[in-house]
Parts: sequence; C-alpha cells; structure tokens
Amino acid sequence: MSIKAKQVAGVTTLVVVVVLAMSAWQMSTLMRLRLEQTQSSAHQLADAIFQRVYAVVSETPSDPYAALREDGGLRSILLASIAPSYPAGQNLLYAAVVGPDGVPVVHSSPEFTAQVMPEQEHFEPLVLEGTLLDQAIAVYDERRFEVHRPILAGAQQFGEIRIGVSTLLVRDEILEGLYRAGQTTVVALVISTIVAMVLAQWMLRPIHVIQSGLSRLGRGELDVRLDLPEQEFRDLGSSFEAVSAQLSAIRSKAMPSAATDFESVMENLEDAVALFSPDGELIFSNAAMRALLPSLASRAGESGSAVAQLPADHPVRPLIERSLAARKSQGPVSTALGPPAEPAAQDRLLMCHAIEDSAGRFLGAMLVARNLGYLTQVHTTLNYSRKLAALGRLMAGVAHEVKNPLNAMTIHLELLKQKLGVVQEPVTVPAHAGPGLGRPVDLSKHVNIISDEIRRLDQVVVGFLKFARPDELKLQPVRLASLVSEVASITAPEAERRQIAIRTECPPGLPEINADPGMLQQALLNLALNACQAMPEGGTLRVACRAVAHRRVEVDITDTGVGIPPEDLGRIFDLYFTTKEKGSGIGLSMVFRIVQLHDGDIEVQSTPGSGTTFKLIFPQA
Repeated sequence: MSIKAKQVAGVTTLVVVVVLAMSAWQMSTLMRLRLEQTQSSAHQLADAIFQRVYAVVSETPSDPYAALREDGGLRSILLASIAPSYPAGQNLLYAAVVGPDGVPVVHSSPEFTAQVMPEQEHFEPLVLEGTLLDQAIAVYDERRFEVHRPILAGAQQFGEIRIGVSTLLVRDEILEGLYRAGQTTVVALVISTIVAMVLAQWMLRPIHVIQSGLSRLGRGELDVRLDLPEQEFRDLGSSFEAVSAQLSAIRSKAMPSAATDFESVMENLEDAVALFSPDGELIFSNAAMRALLPSLASRAGESGSAVAQLPADHPVRPLIERSLAARKSQGPVSTALGPPAEPAAQDRLLMCHAIEDSAGRFLGAMLVARNLGYLTQVHTTLNYSRKLAALGRLMAGVAHEVKNPLNAMTIHLELLKQKLGVVQEPVTVPAHAGPGLGRPVDLSKHVNIISDEIRRLDQVVVGFLKFARPDELKLQPVRLASLVSEVASITAPEAERRQIAIRTECPPGLPEINADPGMLQQALLNLALNACQAMPEGGTLRVACRAVAHRRVEVDITDTGVGIPPEDLGRIFDLYFTTKEKGSGIGLSMVFRIVQLHDGDIEVQSTPGSGTTFKLIFPQA
C-alpha cells in the first residue's frame, strides 16, 4: 500500500472510529434515558392507582375488594394507563391491583381478572443497578418487566399494584437512532476520504518531487534539482542536489565527451546497444538490448561483472570478453539471436567497439547488435516503394497521353453529331460494304454509344489521375458541426426526392480536427450520396460526430438501406470496383484515400437488409 493510501486509510479510520464511539455513547445515553422515563411514568401511574385504592377502601371498609371491582374511577385510571395518549402508555402493557393470592382484583384487561397473574421480573433493578450491557440485552430481547407497589392494611399486606413494562418500543427508538448514526457515519466517511486525499496530495507533494528527481537521476540526467518550498524538506533537497552534482561530476570524468541526452538518443535506436566498464560492469543498455538480453540488462547498476552472468556458450559473451581483455574492437560476427519472447531467432550482426578518451585511456566497450533481417526488410520496402513511385509516374504519363486523344475524339464526335442532325433521311450503306448492309440505318444510335463509351473512359482516366497525382492538402482546424451541416444541405434535395430523413448529431463542444475542408467535404458528400442511393424505398440518413479515446474524433454515417453483401465488404474500397449499374468505382476509393491523407482510419459495418455504417476516425487538431 502506498503512503498516500495509508494516510487516507488512517484518517478515514480515525474519523469512523470517533463517529462510531460518539454514536455508541449517544445510543447508550438515549437507552438509559428512555428506561428511566418509563420507570418514572410507571411510578406515577402506581401512585395514582394507590391513591384511588386508598380512597375506595376508606369509604367501604366492609368489603373493599368488591368496592374496588365496582369502582368506575379506578377502572378509568387503569384503562387510561395503557392508552397511546398516556405519556408513557406506549411502553406500558397493563396495570392491575392484585390480591394476596395473586389473582387480580381489578385489571386493565378484564379477561385476566379470573386467573392468577405470574410475577414478572422487576423493572427497578434493571434501571438502577443494571449495567449498560444488561440494559442492551434486555432491550434487544424484548423482555417483559413489572413495577411493583405493595398495598398494606396495617401490618398485613392488602395486595399490590403491578404495572407491566415492555422494551419493544424502546428498542425501535434505539434502532432508529442507530440508522441515523449509520447515515452520519457514511457521510463522515465520504467527507473524510475526500479531505484526506486532498491533504495527502498536499502533504506528499515533496515525496513525489523527490521520487521524480530519483527517476530522472536513474535515467541518467545530470544536475537534477528539486523544487521543495517546504522548510522541513529543504535540507533533504540540498542533500539530493549535492548527490546529483557528485554523480554528474563522476560521470563527466568517466565520459567527458558524452552529451547530457546520450541515453535518450540511444533509447530510440533500432540497434541493440550496451556499454560496459573495463571490469565488465554494465553501465547502460537501451530498450532493444534489454529485450534481446534481459538477463544481462537486469544487472544494470550492480557491482561485479555482468558478462559473467551470461551462459558460457552464448555468442555475445566471448565477443565482449575478448574486447575487454585486448582493449580493442572485435567483430563483426553474424549469428542467429532473438528475444526470449520470440520463437524464431533472427540474423544479427554483433560488434564490440573499444571506447577510449582523448588521452587514449581505455574507458570500456560498447556492444552493438544489428538486426540484419530488419535491414533487409527496410531495403526491400524502399526498393518496392521506388518501383511503385516510378510505375505511378509512368501510368500518370500514360493516362495523360490517353486523355488528349479522348478530348479530340469527343470534339470531332460532337461535330459528327451536328452533321448527322442535318440529314433528314436515313443513310443507306452500299450493298458491297457487306452482307445485309444495303439498307437504311440510323447512325445517331451508334454515335451516342461511342459518345457514352468515350465519356466513361474519360471518367476512368480522371479518377486514375486523381489517385496518381492527389491534390495538395491544405490543413487547418475544422469544425465538424459546420462541415456536416453543409453536407446535409447539399444532400437534402436528393434525400427529399427519395423520401429520406436526414439527422445530424454533432455536439457544439466537439473538438476540432486538422483537415482540408474541401477534401473532407468531398469524402463526406460521397458517403452521404451513396447512402441515399442505397435507400430506394426511403429511410433515414444519420450523420453523428463524437469524441473518442486517444484524442480522436469519430464521424458515423449510417443508413437504413439494403446493406452490403459480406463477400463484397473486403473490396468496396478497391479502385473501379462497384456493384451499381452505372457506378464508376471511384467514389469509395477516393474516400479511403482522403481519410488516409488525413492520418485517419475508416471502418465499415453492414448488415444486408438493415443498413450500413461508415466510421471515419480523425486525430484532434
């Protein structure tokens, strides 16, 4: 557990313990108070009953028990004692005057006057002498108690007054208080956690600064200084800066010509590089070397020879040992070597260079492992790219040369159409021109076919030229909401003609993207028109924009049309591929090219009969 987590846990635990302790004290005080109030109410009721019994017995000394049974005032007191309107009636079960034989003379519930009343546990000892635990157990168990008041006639006992007491309602009140205490505890826990996190962030800031400084020092940065404004940590910051300066001096002495950002440059190299001291101790290894030889990289910073940790038959070990022993460069040596995580080893060129200072002193050795397979792949890719570029230039020239004759053919064909339009009678082809040709024919039909084919060929050439020589991007921050609104306005006439509803969903706070407005509008317009053409029976076209992870923005273009067959999904972006009767096969290819030029991604999801969704994902500006 981190220091911040420990501090937050400690503060919240302390607050919860304090709140629980105060709640327990409040509950115990409330419970004792309610029990004392119940006892006081029972005593008041017993006094009222006693006074009425004394008055009735004084007036009728001959048959006092019968007089008590017939006395309406006493019965009213008994009935009123257990009514909810009585101050303590909710905690009192019954009230009775019981004779010496244990049979009630008069009872608040008349059905119990003919049977012996069993004596219940006395209530006064629980209230006056019982511990907090005893009282809690009695309240939780809902036990019944009685308050007794003896009635004496001279030296003999005339009877006694019994008041039944229940702790049920006391328990309900305690439980309600516990519920409120629990709510208070939860609120206190949330507030204390937030406060503790803020305090921990503030108090632990010097530790974070020290940790950051240690990380920078471990990466090899020199003269690392700590910003510790707190007085308590200034001495620690001064000591840290002194150690940093000392390490900087030692490293400068060992490698006087090394730049301060040497390790940062080495980390980005494709070649695996490691530096060793004259004793074989590993000084530095970049990421490629750590992946190639993890056992060697794990010894970085440890004293002792790191080379000795390699197996004796490892091809790297003798190369380094010979270079350190002879203090001369060794290699190159070609061998198959690869990271442990990769199943197949790759050809690598191993070289170990001796490092000397300006005075000729030997400072150590640098091991370099170069991936020959990667270099071959790079060279092959470059050669292939050059061939493709040359082929593209050649094809662009061919297309350009083809376009000029097409333009001439179009002009002369129009002239031919005009001349044919002057002739009112069908032209008769001579019979000797071929069998069956000696009859009138309509040449305008054939001219129109030639014109359509020339126009189609011209569109193919224009599309190819756009791919071979794309327009130069003019990137600028673009608000997708306004661009989508313009595309919807342009598409609206076509959508109305096909009874298609257009919905745009672009939030106003959407981040801008870096794009060419004209080219991006062309891509969105192509997708919108394709969606309209995919809904011949009408439907809904939805264009939605939203921000996604990794600082990117997504544009979704969804239709409810016929969908794309699964076998065609992999080919829809191929140049000249189309499933439309009069399609050119250029539109989606241009969309794909425009998205690529904007460093974006395009995805397509389609279900035949349900619709298609194109997702265009662009980086934020």
